[in-house]
Amino acid sequence: MANLNDVHYTVIVATTPVQPMPDATQLPHDRHPTIRLIPMPADTNAAGDIFGGWIMSQVDIAGSIVASRRAKTRVVTVAVNEFLFREPVFVGDIVSCYAEVIRVGRTSLTVFVEVYAERNVHAELCIKVTQATLTYVALDKHGKPRPVATDT
Repeated sequence: MANLNDVHYTVIVATTPVQPMPDATQLPHDRHPTIRLIPMPADTNAAGDIFGGWIMSQVDIAGSIVASRRAKTRVVTVAVNEFLFREPVFVGDIVSCYAEVIRVGRTSLTVFVEVYAERNVHAELCIKVTQATLTYVALDKHGKPRPVATDT
């Protein structure tokens, strides 16, 4: 007759799928974050994770900062070309958004943003949680599209 603990263990192994661990990584050392912040309980969804819309907002802010600096004028978001949520973000994570302009058109700029979460700062667990590509348009003082500044 099998030991009760063995039977219980066998059932758990047979019925519980093994979840892959998220890819542990490090923050990029060759650049500085555009923004860094800590989400709070008010930023959670009904499941208790950080609301995806909150993350999208931070990504848009980070993207607009680098786009505006490059265009040397006000910019507006015209497209979210791609947005990938790879892992959830939790209350207390240190969230870092790294943004860079990857394409400049006549009046538009395309920006790539990567988001990392430092889960437990003391254990130094860092995970890439989100990445996105957004397009911004440079505006003049009347709110009309204008050419992006040519000097960088």
